[in-house]
Amino acid sequence: MVDVERFRMLLQEERRRKIALLPALQRDITSVNAARQDSNVDDEHDPEGTTIAFELSQASALLEQSKAGLAQIDAALARIDEGTYGLCEVCGDEIAEGRLEARPWTPYCIRHTSGRA
Repeated sequence: MVDVERFRMLLQEERRRKIALLPALQRDITSVNAARQDSNVDDEHDPEGTTIAFELSQASALLEQSKAGLAQIDAALARIDEGTYGLCEVCGDEIAEGRLEARPWTPYCIRHTSGRA
């Protein structure tokens, strides 16, 4: 059986890290948007415009990934509270501890992870 309290602590630490990262990512987006608005750049024809568009796209993607990761962590913490943590949501078998070490938020055993995050 999995040491649930150890994984609770790992998940809570990862949750704190992701929450701390969100404001910095939001500031990046705000900064890039401000740079875009303050310049007279035509994204299609100015080489600098593609850089600004790329930076905005990258910062937005990182923000969305962090939010999605936070949701996965919250779901894993809820499974701990429900007593289902470490059990595959598809088959109900135990998730290998090594898999939980690598991805403590995963709700799937290795057999059922295909095509899932």
